[in-house]
Amino acid sequence: MRDLITMDDLSNDEIIEILDSAERLLPVAMGEIYAPLLQGKVLGNLFFENSTRTRMSFESAMKRLGGEVVNLSSVGSSVAKGETLYDTMQMVDGYSDIAVIRHPRQGAAQYSADAVEIPILNAGDGAGNHPTQTMLDLFTIRQAHGTLEDLNIVLVGDLRFGRTTHSLSHALVRFGTKLTLVSPETLRMPNEIVRDLQSHGVDVTETEDLASTITEADVIYMTRIQKERFPDEDEYAKVAGVYKMTAEDLSGAKSNMIVMHPLPRVNEIHPSVDETAHACYFKQAFNGVPTRMALLCRSLGVDVPKEVGE
Repeated sequence: MRDLITMDDLSNDEIIEILDSAERLLPVAMGEIYAPLLQGKVLGNLFFENSTRTRMSFESAMKRLGGEVVNLSSVGSSVAKGETLYDTMQMVDGYSDIAVIRHPRQGAAQYSADAVEIPILNAGDGAGNHPTQTMLDLFTIRQAHGTLEDLNIVLVGDLRFGRTTHSLSHALVRFGTKLTLVSPETLRMPNEIVRDLQSHGVDVTETEDLASTITEADVIYMTRIQKERFPDEDEYAKVAGVYKMTAEDLSGAKSNMIVMHPLPRVNEIHPSVDETAHACYFKQAFNGVPTRMALLCRSLGVDVPKEVGE
């Protein structure tokens, strides 16, 4: 029974093992074969913030593996009546075998894991971490490039509040990745995170100029400027729409460069990019299913067979 709260909960070898399991589970994720590895197990899906891809992919992953799902949100539950997170988690502990939690408060996932016996997977805690997103991002990058080693990856947009980029950057530097961090001055990656990234001995560059990074990039990871994280709407207005990628911008990119985005997008990627060979964000979103299948199996102590379905 193993939690996943931050990427520090996984060694490099464990990351590769999970990605290998996800690769074997792809036919199950696509509905081509049925493998009820989690039959009889129940997943508690606890989402105190809005979600489309994370919530649906976890539900799809559990059901494709023969398990069941119970859902909870702030609306329509006793949370709206003032029930504490601790008390809610005690109920979930009795109703399910594993739980996924998304919460607006940083640290809520670890608090929940400490409160219960079942394994907890962090699906995003405020501006903190989003390790299951990182795992599907790593899976997508490895699919495209065949490796996680020695790539040139550009992270763009809201790097201050973006939990996806916080988790992903920590994972990438463990594989020797060169990172370029592109953001407005007010949305730069927090200094303590940058220092930690640099402590791994990798090349970390910070800039506000996206155009200058495109030709050398192997991956460009776009993110939305998150209005909901800004305490002051005027501050948000100053940076909203600062980066807008079009197909024309990618004319000088490497042929195998991929554009990723954790979604939802607003206007930072023009629809013209969708028709290029570089667009990878919809495939990236689908990859949440096999990757989260592998994570559910790991946390529940279920081995993924070498030949799934046989």
